[in-house]
Amino acid sequence: MDSGGGWCHDAAPKSPEESTPMPPRANPLKLNALQLKTLVLFQELARHPETSTRMDSGEVFLSALPHPHGNHFHVGRKVVMSKDASGLANGAVWVALERKGLIRASFPMAVTLTPAGLDYETGIADEILHGSDH
Repeated sequence: MDSGGGWCHDAAPKSPEESTPMPPRANPLKLNALQLKTLVLFQELARHPETSTRMDSGEVFLSALPHPHGNHFHVGRKVVMSKDASGLANGAVWVALERKGLIRASFPMAVTLTPAGLDYETGIADEILHGSDH
């Protein structure tokens, strides 16, 4: 017992089994909101063969990019509000995603998602991809 307010030597250090692993951190590259939304859309487009081509390198080429009109558009069975898709037409967003190694851009015609871009945990997919189960 330490009466000076210092270290207590009675406490044993935790074993690795006692500590719980941390879940993957969302947005580790600290993308801004527009970059995150755009990456989520690219990731969703990559899931659909009508908008993507898988390459042997593990990358996914997207050439059929949506051009939002009205207040929403569809990606597969998901509905996306047009306000969440402004990054699809923003070259600066594409440059930022490319600089961080998540895409290879051919703005505004096509984009290739790298494996890092495909696997990136945005933490916001459920906020902008509205599901449909029919």
